[in-house]
Amino acid sequence: MKRVGRLWDDLVSFDNLLLAFQKARKGKRRRKDVARFEFSLETELLDLQSALISGHYRPGSYRLFTVYERKPRQIAAASFRDRVIHHALLNVVEPWLDRRFIDDNYACRRERGVHRAVDRYQVWAQRYAYVMKLDVASYFPSLNHQILKAQLRRHIKDRQVLNLFDQIIDGSPLNSASSLVYFSGDDLFSPLEERCGIPIGNLTSQFLGNLYLNEVDHFIKQSLCSRAYLRYVDDLFLLSDSKAQLHAWRHAIEQRLIPLRLRIHPRKAQVFQVSEGVDVLGYRVFPSYRLLRNENGHRFSRRLRRFAAGYRAGELDWVDFNPSVQSWIGHAAHADTKGLRKTLFDSTVFTRELG
Repeated sequence: MKRVGRLWDDLVSFDNLLLAFQKARKGKRRRKDVARFEFSLETELLDLQSALISGHYRPGSYRLFTVYERKPRQIAAASFRDRVIHHALLNVVEPWLDRRFIDDNYACRRERGVHRAVDRYQVWAQRYAYVMKLDVASYFPSLNHQILKAQLRRHIKDRQVLNLFDQIIDGSPLNSASSLVYFSGDDLFSPLEERCGIPIGNLTSQFLGNLYLNEVDHFIKQSLCSRAYLRYVDDLFLLSDSKAQLHAWRHAIEQRLIPLRLRIHPRKAQVFQVSEGVDVLGYRVFPSYRLLRNENGHRFSRRLRRFAAGYRAGELDWVDFNPSVQSWIGHAAHADTKGLRKTLFDSTVFTRELG
């Protein structure tokens, strides 16, 4: 497999940094750090360009916080300056490496995403009787830095680009969710010596998460000859007419994950009849129709009431919450939710208090 080189000059070009700023700013123009950066845009971009070219660029610290959606997740938010660098890096690297991913890898890729993945699954659900869902345990906290860097070097030969990736990977904050996991051949201290974990909130992490399991994707498609397989980050779906085949595939996948120091979550590896309806990336999907998961509707209902209360008290303007509302409507519209949407919006009134 030919490695990609001569990317650095494109990465540090002013045009690429400007494009990276525009992508990083999208949907965040009202934030103070974005406004400050934009106020001195040319100076900021020239400073970044100079730091990259001279080798003086170093990633800054992260802002850590926890989100609670089904389960707590620690999110690490990079500074806006660093997010510009992340976009600049992927602007030049991703087009080359994306073509090496399988078609049915759907997370954070152009012309793919959740809805395309669910559409693909539903087509297969009309053809096959069973589906096996697999979830990689503690995926992002478990990504091994040494293995990840070696994978990058199998695809990229530009030393300066690799050094920038190394800095971003090495700058990952320690994740409190990580735990000691032993694999065959480990001694008592092996897990302690392995540097693991990349921040969920980084754009680069989404790309690296796709890359880390890319060899497993090709193994499933080519060695196991699975015709109906898709992956979304660390969620794997394999369909077949044979339960025995699915269980055999699970064992083979578990063995293939060991060199990556990953394991399947033992409570999230199950085989279902597709006719019963299966939870797929936020939807309950049947062969001929799909529903929104109940908790999704309840969670949005609570959020909508908070928006209405904030608007009524004058604490929120329409522009503060409309993007979130439209995003949910777009997501819900991919399921049979016409009645649900009508009920939610008929029961929620947005009015201003007088005086």
